[in-house]
Amino acid sequence: MAFKADAAKIKRWREERHWSQEHLAELAGIGLRTIQRIENGEKASQESVVALAAAFDVDAMALSVDSEEEARKAAERKAEEAEAGMRLNFYLHVASFLGVLAIFGFLALISGDLELLRV
Repeated sequence: MAFKADAAKIKRWREERHWSQEHLAELAGIGLRTIQRIENGEKASQESVVALAAAFDVDAMALSVDSEEEARKAAERKAEEAEAGMRLNFYLHVASFLGVLAIFGFLALISGDLELLRV
C-alpha cells in the first residue's frame, strides 16, 4: 500500500534539525535513495512512512498529505489562475481599444479631419 507522504514537510523537518538525507536514512533504517524519492514527491510505502515518523518521533499520519487540504489548495490555485486569466483578458481588451483610438486619432490628425474624433 502506498502513502502520499508530505514531501515538503519531511524535507523541512529534516532541514530544521540540520540532518542530512544520509543521517535521516540511518535514523529511520531506510535507504538514502528512498529518502530522496520521498522528498521528490514520489509515493512512499507504509513501512517507510512509519520509519520516518519514528525518526521524527511523531505519528505516521503527521507525515501524510491531508487529501482534503490538498484538494482545497488545488481549488484555490485553479481559482487564482482563472482570476489571473480574466485580468489578462481585460487588460488585452483595454489595450486593443486604446490602440484603435490611437489609430483613429492618428488618421484624423494626418487627414486634418478632426470630425472623426468627435463622439
